[in-house]
Amino acid sequence: MNDIARITEIAGEEAASLGFDLVRVRYFKGGEIGDEEHTLQIMAERPETGQLVIADCAALSHRISDRIDALEDAGQVLIAEAYRLEVSSPGIDRPLTRAKDFAAWIGHEARIELAELLEGRKRFRGDLTGFEPAGEVVSIEDDGVVYTVPFGLIANAKLILTDKLIAASRPLDVSDVDDIVEEQED
Repeated sequence: MNDIARITEIAGEEAASLGFDLVRVRYFKGGEIGDEEHTLQIMAERPETGQLVIADCAALSHRISDRIDALEDAGQVLIAEAYRLEVSSPGIDRPLTRAKDFAAWIGHEARIELAELLEGRKRFRGDLTGFEPAGEVVSIEDDGVVYTVPFGLIANAKLILTDKLIAASRPLDVSDVDDIVEEQED
């Protein structure tokens, strides 16, 4: 049995120790047809930029891997089978997993999938029009109708890549990237 709740706790602690916010932890099999390998996917971000650079991903990956290895050496089995650890930034068309994600991206297009039917539907796509923290409800306008979706019913949500989203996103931090030198062919 895999203890994803415990892994999420560990990933959150390690992310926080580096000054990052945990965005999402997913454990899944495959990804490509015929791929039988399991993946532990961890997304995190710097609160001030909403992203991680490669060095951040590497640091967090090492911290999480070392912590899981130490716990497993002590007899705790958190994941029973072999897996690939993947640590990344959420990207521009990021998943919306926390209440603050919905509040931060009001006015942008998103896709929301629910765990159960709401008004005869499980899927919505449109502009996020509001988030009510007290009632924990998300408003989304889909085909001219505004739906109020309880946060607890949301199984999966993601921003849709649009020109508006690109314009609103923070520029990528390339401070730790080597200079690119273009060579001219003779």
